[in-house]
Amino acid sequence: MRRLTSISTSTQICAIIGNPVAHSLSPAIHNAAFEELDLDFAYVAFRVENARNALAGMRALENFRGMSVTIPHKVEIIKHVDEISDLDRHIGSINTIINEDGRLVGLGTDGPGALKTIKDAGVDLEGRNVLMLGAGGAARAIAFTLAQNAGLARIALLDIDAAMLEQLSSDLEAGTNVNIVSDALTEATLADHMLHGDLIVHCTPVGMHPHEDSSLIPPELFRPEQVVFDVVYNPLKTRLLAQAEARGLKIISGVEMFINQAVLQFEHFTGHDAPEDVMRRVVMEHLLS
Repeated sequence: MRRLTSISTSTQICAIIGNPVAHSLSPAIHNAAFEELDLDFAYVAFRVENARNALAGMRALENFRGMSVTIPHKVEIIKHVDEISDLDRHIGSINTIINEDGRLVGLGTDGPGALKTIKDAGVDLEGRNVLMLGAGGAARAIAFTLAQNAGLARIALLDIDAAMLEQLSSDLEAGTNVNIVSDALTEATLADHMLHGDLIVHCTPVGMHPHEDSSLIPPELFRPEQVVFDVVYNPLKTRLLAQAEARGLKIISGVEMFINQAVLQFEHFTGHDAPEDVMRRVVMEHLLS
């Protein structure tokens, strides 16, 4: 983080809001990038239960430039911004807010960050089936982005929240041309859909620090040639990924998506090209320490 002596009345503040938020590496990654480019910015973290109140505070503070939004506010927060693109409104989930002189502009970087991560891993999704576990904010962003840009045959959605699952399923059916199926997440439905999933995308907090010993997928359900992508990035290799790798599957760590979406956020916050190498180094140092 910038030295206290360098923070002044002109310093632009950015923050991440969520609950929980203590695990977040966003302050470390963004402050290192600000320092690398010698920008008069500082980034902090706030545990927030009421997203609407948080945005009221952002709107009232002239130097509050940018906000990152994480679990559980990515869907709710969209109701309280002043401007949003048609695509992001259709997705119904955002993770970034920019304060333009008191006017709050919302946007999403999770979807583009995830798509770049999958492509960088060399995964060809043309005509493939995706199994997505979770139907919250990150799942919405990723599902819409993949449905619109990856040439998929099908997306199967599983979650324990029936209302959230039904909403995402109906929105995808209305807004994309991909075949969408959905089921309540149970042992039986998981086993059934694992028979058909080519790419497994895990979008729930299960396995996130400090509950590293948890995983939604029993390892005996993995099939050869499957790819497993876990959006959880702390720990670097979740139990889900470790067990998939032990079965010989290709795995994709959530840290890559985290870095890609953070790069896009940084550029929206500052208007400068992000020092991606610095941001990656800081994240890896924290996760491997």
